[in-house]
Amino acid sequence: MTSPTPGEIAVLEIWARTESFTRDAAGVNRMMDLVTLELEDAPVEIERHPGKEGLGDFLVVRAGPRTSARQVLLLSHLDTVHPPGTARDGLPVRRDDDRLYGPGVYDMKGGAWLALQAFKDVARRGTFSAPTTFVFTSDEEIGSPITRPLIEAEAKRAVVALVTEPARDGGKIVTARKGVGMFEVHVEGRPAHAGAKHEKGRSAIREAARLVLAVEAMTDYARGVTTNVGDIIGGTARNVVPQHCRFGIDIRAVTAEDAAALEAAILGLRTSDPDTRVTITGGMNRPPFPPRPETLALFERAKELAAADGWVLDHVPLTGGGSDGNFTAAVGCPTLDGLGIDGDGAHTLQEYALLSSIPTRRRLMQRLIETFG
Repeated sequence: MTSPTPGEIAVLEIWARTESFTRDAAGVNRMMDLVTLELEDAPVEIERHPGKEGLGDFLVVRAGPRTSARQVLLLSHLDTVHPPGTARDGLPVRRDDDRLYGPGVYDMKGGAWLALQAFKDVARRGTFSAPTTFVFTSDEEIGSPITRPLIEAEAKRAVVALVTEPARDGGKIVTARKGVGMFEVHVEGRPAHAGAKHEKGRSAIREAARLVLAVEAMTDYARGVTTNVGDIIGGTARNVVPQHCRFGIDIRAVTAEDAAALEAAILGLRTSDPDTRVTITGGMNRPPFPPRPETLALFERAKELAAADGWVLDHVPLTGGGSDGNFTAAVGCPTLDGLGIDGDGAHTLQEYALLSSIPTRRRLMQRLIETFG
């Protein structure tokens, strides 16, 4: 197997054209249909769970020996950050030599697809080393609010979790991730006419600006702590002292201790004007996935498998992006992440996957499934 066949590339193009923005349950469900179609002739058991809170369905696929042994767990998400219409207007699906462009093709439909092919290869040969479960989720891009309990429960029964997030920096897998927190801040002031009654008003935007600066000042690169106010909205008109202002905060931290301290600091924010008030919701969404000896030992085994196949596998010791691998690692399941397709441009209109990376990474996933039980 030196490259994907034209038929396989055509299927991956169909996956990319099947837009599956997280909040578009119908689109996500169409992706779940495509996965089910791929598995219709494989010796597996498929559980389809209905989505909740307006989100799409998710799949649990089980195969391998039916024993009480600890399982191998595979995780892929089929939702993307790209809203409907992106494949038509912003990022048409197209091939440029080795690059396949399209919404979600790198993050992470390419990885989900190649892992599914490896999973089917093992299923058809019956060479599973242990009970194996493949979970396809529908909500990872918004923090996995409906699938997190399932992921954690399956991880507690697993000997290893293999996560098909995209490869980094030219094909490296991921062995540690920062924890992620998400917060929403609402500042309420007192409205007034900006010309006739300015002194009666209490500006929510002014107080929010102070809080934004306080949040941004919490960034500490030396400790791997970052804080970011990524969106803000407030006011009604130029001639009105604004009553409301809202903004969102993203935080990242390497250690559980820093994550807890940062969460407390955000939730403890207060306005300086007693005639205004602030309401803060949210918290740590993904716990830190720190470097651990057992994870590095798994990486060394994966590296040996790649070497036996004639290529060099490397890893990213720490990345700021979160994934469902944060959940599996936090419950004590050794986790290898970033096992998906190589490429670049995640979450942008320049997103592409490298087709040449599929064969080696597909074989690696196959051997991981067969070996890690």
